[in-house]
Amino acid sequence: MNAPLTPANITGATRREVVVSATLVGGALLVGCSPGDLLSVGAKTEFGAFGPFIKIGADGAVTVVSKHIEFGQGNHAGLAAIVAEELDADWTKVKVEQAPAIAKVYANTGMGVQGTGGSSAISNSWDQLRKAGASARAMFVEAAANKWSAPVGEISVKDSVVSHAGSAKSATFAELLPDAAKVTPPAAPTLKDPKTFTLIGTDKVRRKDSQAKSDGTARFTQDVHLPDMLVAMVAHAPRFGAKVATFDAAEAKKVPGVVEVYQIPTGVAVVAENTWAAKKGRDALSVTWNEDAAEKRSSATILAQYKDLASGKTPATDKMKWQAFESKGDITKATGDAFEATYDFPFLAHATMEPMNCVAQVSMGKAKLTFGSQIPTVDQLNTAKIVAMLPGAVEIETLFAGGSFGRRANFQSDYVAECVEIAKKVGKDRPVKLVWTREDDMTAGYFRPIVHHTVRVTLDKDGYPASWRHRVVTQSIMKGSPMGEPKLDETAVEGTKGSPYLKATPIVDAQLIQPDVGVPVLWWRSVGATHTAFAMEHTIDQLARKAGKDPVEYRRAIYTKAGANRHLAVLNLAAEKAGWPKAAADGWSRGVAVHESFGSVVAQIAEVKLVDGVPKLGKVITAVDCGTAISPDQIAAQMEGGTCYGLSAALFGQVTLKDGAVEQTNFDTYRVLRNTEAPTVETYIVPSGNAPSGVGEPGTPVIAPAVANAILAMTGQGTTSLPFVKA
Repeated sequence: MNAPLTPANITGATRREVVVSATLVGGALLVGCSPGDLLSVGAKTEFGAFGPFIKIGADGAVTVVSKHIEFGQGNHAGLAAIVAEELDADWTKVKVEQAPAIAKVYANTGMGVQGTGGSSAISNSWDQLRKAGASARAMFVEAAANKWSAPVGEISVKDSVVSHAGSAKSATFAELLPDAAKVTPPAAPTLKDPKTFTLIGTDKVRRKDSQAKSDGTARFTQDVHLPDMLVAMVAHAPRFGAKVATFDAAEAKKVPGVVEVYQIPTGVAVVAENTWAAKKGRDALSVTWNEDAAEKRSSATILAQYKDLASGKTPATDKMKWQAFESKGDITKATGDAFEATYDFPFLAHATMEPMNCVAQVSMGKAKLTFGSQIPTVDQLNTAKIVAMLPGAVEIETLFAGGSFGRRANFQSDYVAECVEIAKKVGKDRPVKLVWTREDDMTAGYFRPIVHHTVRVTLDKDGYPASWRHRVVTQSIMKGSPMGEPKLDETAVEGTKGSPYLKATPIVDAQLIQPDVGVPVLWWRSVGATHTAFAMEHTIDQLARKAGKDPVEYRRAIYTKAGANRHLAVLNLAAEKAGWPKAAADGWSRGVAVHESFGSVVAQIAEVKLVDGVPKLGKVITAVDCGTAISPDQIAAQMEGGTCYGLSAALFGQVTLKDGAVEQTNFDTYRVLRNTEAPTVETYIVPSGNAPSGVGEPGTPVIAPAVANAILAMTGQGTTSLPFVKA
């Protein structure tokens, strides 16, 4: 995800509707309040003269208040640059500060709650921060005009200095601050013409957190050490859905440093004076589990069920129905030469660099959380339910986090709720740090679900799709959403639904079915595109091969027919930079793939060779249309990171269940990409005057089909399942 989200996710039916239970405060419905108002009841909402997003110090330094968490994606630099551009601030003196958790003020405009996900940090802040910066600039200009008795139109601002050429007068932000703070902010400030931007779109926009993360001053949850703080670890069930039957804490309490042992809804918590004592105490616990409701199937059994559903061997039921997500024409009338394929995708772990952790302090009428909160509003709500407080009164100090990829954004606030449950039992406002190990997160966390695709395409006389029958079988990520389940879980089919390939095909019959599986699943970086991009792009290459056409030319023809101009632009740019159709070097092959996700379109051409049957990548040419490019350097970094993350999963990623228990526990059994295996990624940005769109996730789903298509060109064999390297 980063997280999550298509327009119908995070809060269920729409992003603007907030968790229904949040409308009830003390059992009384608050009428006439917006969701943001409701979830902010109890929060402090007093801000300075320049509003909630900008602070200007006595020294003239500008602090941009970010409503979005920084967990490696680099959004703080882009958000700050938007403000600095409109304010004409000195970029070297611009800092970033994390916003408090106040949904009324800092809501993600696409979600309706405060949260970061769906590659939306920049896009949903674009207009908001431009106006904030322009408003602050106008206040300084008016203050100078009044002070110098000069027309507003003659006042200029550059690098935090306000000037009047006619009188040769000038003043810094620091000097004008007292006067500017008294000016009433304009209701509709004038925004710059993007053609006049001097910061946005340049390589001057570099990360603001690099030094802190290099010298160790950046604060992550594990860096939090508070007076009298305890550390907790939780023993989780070995199978999902199991509950504590009995436990014996006698041996655990004998471990030096162990303070207490508590049963909580998700397991048994050991609370100690330090992490090591908590771990040793947990190891000494004796727990028996009630597995009556536990998931006991293997992943192979689950996949076999999916295949039977897709083939019709297992019929749908009233409780488990096929849902059409694309339909036109009459599939029964489809004739002609047909191509058929199936694709299987395994459970995947998020495998964040920093496992889950949280610090909580709870006392009568007070709760404070200190950690990397991805969706503060949901974390506030779930905390409020546990401690019986107003959601807005739950204070959250959001720190840096070491990755998420969707993991830290779940409806249950799983590890956060655990920490709050424990801190509530400890009480007295004593801080408790909950620590999850890598093994905890690998075996008791959330996963990208298993997915099965079945495709049947008939071709017209020219070799292009005449009919497209598509079946998708996967577990619903949205099941159990606080707002109820949507009619169609868009997260399962995004990337197939609305595809230019289906738009250009006269007859389409595309359906989804979502069986119940007792495994917790969640959005994973690029969500549905993790599998739909592969199914669509690898199918298209195989169709091009069947038609005897070059895969780039084949796509160009389809994009032209579908009016997919952005797809065509990135494809053409990537092909140009890769020198397509020039042959690859001896021993190498090249594959192409194009996909749209989170408002951006990415094309990749990957150079691949097989070494002992294992794909090895050389250069990956990437072209992206992400609207206005605020920070080209950061866009390139996100394309590189997304490519490597997607490649890691494509080559090695696989979580398997044996009798319901996860078999992979750490990176020794859940293989990830090594530095020496990473390709060289060259990124080229399509010039655009459109508003910015996502870059955190769109680079992830394209690399797997590009590699598969390179192997297809080399061997003539299609890839029917991931990962490429079987365990």
